Amino acid sequence: MFTGLVQGMGKIVARSNGKLVIKPEFTVDAPVYGESIAVNGCCLTLESAGNGELVFHTLEESLRRTNLGLLPVNAKVNLERALRVGDRLGGHIVQGHVDTAAEVLECRQTSDGDFKLAIALERQYADLVVEKGGIAVDGVSLTVVEAAEDFFAVRLIPVTLHDTALSQRSAGTPVNLEFDVVGRYILRMMELRDNKKTSSPITMETLLEAGFL
Repeated sequence: MFTGLVQGMGKIVARSNGKLVIKPEFTVDAPVYGESIAVNGCCLTLESAGNGELVFHTLEESLRRTNLGLLPVNAKVNLERALRVGDRLGGHIVQGHVDTAAEVLECRQTSDGDFKLAIALERQYADLVVEKGGIAVDGVSLTVVEAAEDFFAVRLIPVTLHDTALSQRSAGTPVNLEFDVVGRYILRMMELRDNKKTSSPITMETLLEAGFL
C-alpha cells in the first residue's frame, strides 16, 4: 500500500526479457529483496539492487495496463516505497494497482498562474472520477478539479512539478491512472444492486448518511 507521495525519481536504464532496470536519482536506503516499490504508481517487487540500480520483474499484464512498456529508455519515473505502519498518510490510499494508461491532452500553465494537467478518459471509467476526489497519476496523489465524460483535469503545485516526473509529460504521453479504491467498491456494490444480484440494504441514501457521498 502507498500514499501517492512520491519519494523521488528514477530513470529507466533497461527493459528486456521481463526485467525492468531503474536507476534512482536519490538514495534508496537498505533496499530489501522482495519489497514492494511503486514505479509510476505500479506496485512491483524488487528482485535485486546493486550498483545504484533496482531490478524488477514485469509481468505482461503490468506492461499492457501501464506505461512502463511504452516509455522509452532514459525516461523518468516516479518511485515510492511501501507505506509503513505509523507513517503519515499525507496523500490518499493507493494500492499500486494501475487501472489503465491514458493519454495526456495538455500540460501547461494557465492564465491564472496555475499549472494544468488534462488527461483523456475512457467512458467506462468516467463514473470513478469525481470533482475534488483523489486520483493517482503516475503514482502521484492528486485532486481532480474538473471531471467530464471523456477527460479530467488536475492542478500541479511547484513541489509536484519539481519533485516528480509529471513535469516531463506532454500532450500524447501516456500516464498511469489508479482510481480511488473506495469509489471502485461503491460503484461495484451499486452495479450489483441494480442488476439484482445482491440483496444488499445499501442505497444511495445510506451512503449519503454515512458520509461517503
